[in-house]
Amino acid sequence: MFDAIWRFRRYSVRTAAPAITLLAGVTTARAQPAAVDDYLEVDSKYLFGFTKGADIGAEGEKAIEFETTAAFQKRHGTYRMIEQEFEFEAVPTQFFAYELSAHSTYHSIKGVDGLDDRERTQFSGFSTDLRYLLLGRGPGSPVGLTISAQPEWTRVDGTSGIRTRGYGTTFRLAADTELVANRMYAAVNLIYHPEIAKEFGATSWTRGSTGGVTGALAYRVLSKLTMGGEVEYYRAYDGLGFKTFAGHALYVGPTMHIQFTGKTMLSLAVSTQVYGSAAGEHRSLDLTNFERYHANAKLEFEF
Repeated sequence: MFDAIWRFRRYSVRTAAPAITLLAGVTTARAQPAAVDDYLEVDSKYLFGFTKGADIGAEGEKAIEFETTAAFQKRHGTYRMIEQEFEFEAVPTQFFAYELSAHSTYHSIKGVDGLDDRERTQFSGFSTDLRYLLLGRGPGSPVGLTISAQPEWTRVDGTSGIRTRGYGTTFRLAADTELVANRMYAAVNLIYHPEIAKEFGATSWTRGSTGGVTGALAYRVLSKLTMGGEVEYYRAYDGLGFKTFAGHALYVGPTMHIQFTGKTMLSLAVSTQVYGSAAGEHRSLDLTNFERYHANAKLEFEF
């Protein structure tokens, strides 16, 4: 009888061992964490430098932004213009966002053809940016589409720095898409900017308009670092509605976007005029209506 009991115990241990091993394997497999993708979805709004993305932000978001735009070099002499904007942005609905801005401008001008010498920092005006999301980019739509209007009141001419009273609006149609999911993006903008202005002491208003098309590519080299490049083409006109051609300019340059945290980001862009001409001038670049270099930096804090 003892011999039969011993055989039964030995058989039970042998048959139970594979089951225990299998159970341990299943437990270990379940305990292993799932792979984490660091390249989560990113807001495309400020991903492309001067070119705007179609995203407007998530509903309920609010942010404080500090934006610096600079322009350098005219035909002769020394030319520097730096504009600082202090901005509040909010997204009250999933389709609409707005931005309120106050502007100050610094001019350093010496020996530039057609401009008076000046070195001054001035409060230069207010603006607002109204953005409406026509088509959200997502699984059902590979393309995002946004239309925006940015009316502005100015008390300083952006090019010369003289005291003036001006009104203008930048209308923009922005489209973007993902070429590679959460890695590579592309955007295109169509721009129309009419404006009127009158110098202090003048009796008549001057009218002008600018049309433009820009395009950009951006690639996420790291989960929080995106780099790319953009091309900008602008045409300046005397009068509203593209009345009389004044000049045109083509810019190219690199862009960078750093997402420090989920609520803090920095966007940088620098562009160089590589082709253009002013009406009536036989020169390779248009440094009458445009500058040789321009740059933009935007720092955003969401709350």
